[in-house]
Amino acid sequence: MTAADGRNAVLEVPARALVSSVRYASAHRLGLSVAALALTMVLGVTYLIFGVFHLDPADRKIHVRVNLGDSGGLLPDRNVTLRGVPIGRVSSVELTDEGVVAVAAIDSSAQIPVGGEVRVAGLSLAGEQYLDFRPTSDSGPFLVDGAEISVGETSTPVPLATLMGNLDGMLAQIDPDTVRTIVDELGMSAEGPDKLADIVDGGTFLISTLDSVLPQTVSVLNTSKIVLGTLSDSAAGLAATSRNLSATLEGIESKDAGFRQFVDGAPATLQSVDTLFADNSPTMVQLLGNLATTAQMAYLRVPALHEFFFPATRGGSTLDALGTAFRDGGIWAFVNIYPRYSCDYDLPRQSPALSNFPEPYLHTYCPNPDPSTLVRGARNAPRPAGEEGGYAPPPGVDPLQQADPTPVGPLSLLLEPGGPDPGDPGVR
Repeated sequence: MTAADGRNAVLEVPARALVSSVRYASAHRLGLSVAALALTMVLGVTYLIFGVFHLDPADRKIHVRVNLGDSGGLLPDRNVTLRGVPIGRVSSVELTDEGVVAVAAIDSSAQIPVGGEVRVAGLSLAGEQYLDFRPTSDSGPFLVDGAEISVGETSTPVPLATLMGNLDGMLAQIDPDTVRTIVDELGMSAEGPDKLADIVDGGTFLISTLDSVLPQTVSVLNTSKIVLGTLSDSAAGLAATSRNLSATLEGIESKDAGFRQFVDGAPATLQSVDTLFADNSPTMVQLLGNLATTAQMAYLRVPALHEFFFPATRGGSTLDALGTAFRDGGIWAFVNIYPRYSCDYDLPRQSPALSNFPEPYLHTYCPNPDPSTLVRGARNAPRPAGEEGGYAPPPGVDPLQQADPTPVGPLSLLLEPGGPDPGDPGVR
C-alpha cells in the first residue's frame, strides 16, 4: 500500500460518518427541527430567568419591614438599593394604623449595616420610586431577616399634590401689580436684561450657598419656626408691653425740658467733680490705701459683725434689744448702779484741745488679764480662724506707735496752737 492509499483510508471513516449523519438528518429533519426549537426555547427561558429577572432558586432572601409615614408613591416589585446599587425588590406595601409598611426582600449576600436613613427616592419627576438604604457606616451589626426600620429612620419625597398645593399658595402671595411694575422698570432701559441676569445670578449664587450649608439652613429654619411660634403665642403680652412702653415714652417726652436742663448742667457738675479729684490727687493714693486697710479689717471681722447682729451661739440679737428699748411711746433702759472693772491703759495722755489733732495709738491693749474687764472689748470679740485674742502688744512692736499722719493737701488748713505749750509738763 502506498502513502496515498493510507491517507485515503484515514479520511474515508469520518467522511462516511458525516454522509450517514446528513442522510439521517435529511430523513428525520422534522424531528430535528422540533428538538432545535425546544432547545432554543429552553436556552431563552433560562436567560430570562437568570440573566434578566436575576432569579436564583439557590439564593436565600431576608425580609426587612420598613415603616413609612406615607408610601411616597412606592409600589410592590420596585427596586431595593444600597447606596444606589440594586440588592433586592419590594415584595409588598401594606397599610397600617400608623402609616405604611414596605416589606423589602433583600439578597442574603448583601450586608446592610444597622443605622442611617432609608428613603423612598424617585428616578425622575414622573415617579419610578425605589427604596434606598443609606447607612452611616460600613461595619456591623447588620440587618437580619425580620428586622424592622422605624418611621424616624425613613424619609419620603414630597407628594406631587402637596408640592402643587404649596406652589399655589406661594403664587397666591405674589402681587400681580408688583410683578408688572418690576417688568416695566426692567424694560425702561437697555440695561434691563442685564439687571434681570444679575438678579438671576444672585439668586443662583444664594441658592448654591445655602445648598452647601443645607443642614445649618434647615436648623435655622426649624429654630426660626420655634421662635416665631413663641412670638405668636406671646402676641398679647407683646401688645401690652408696647402699650406700656408707649406710655413710658410719653412720660419721658413730658420730662423733656427737665432732661435738657439736666444735660445742660451735667458738664459743670462733672467739671466740679474733676476739680475735686485734681485738688485731692496728692493725698488720694494714701486715702485709698487707708480705705483698703479699713475694708480688709471689716472683712476679717465679718463673723463678729454677723454674730453681733444675728447671733448663732446665743439668744437674742442687738436689733431685738434696740427694738425692746423703743416701746410704749418711750425709751426704756436698765441702769446698773454697781461699779464695773475699768482699765487704765499704760499710754501717755494727750489733751483733746490740741490743735494739731495727734494720731491715735495703734497698740491700745488693756494690761489687766481679768476676763471680766472690758467684757465687750475687742479682746473678747470673735476673731477670724487662726487668730487668737490677746491683752499685750505683739512682740517686737513699739507700744507708743501711732497711726499714719492725716494726708495734707494744698487746700488743708493747718491750725497753729494758740494756748500753752503742749509739751509743758504742767499742761494736763
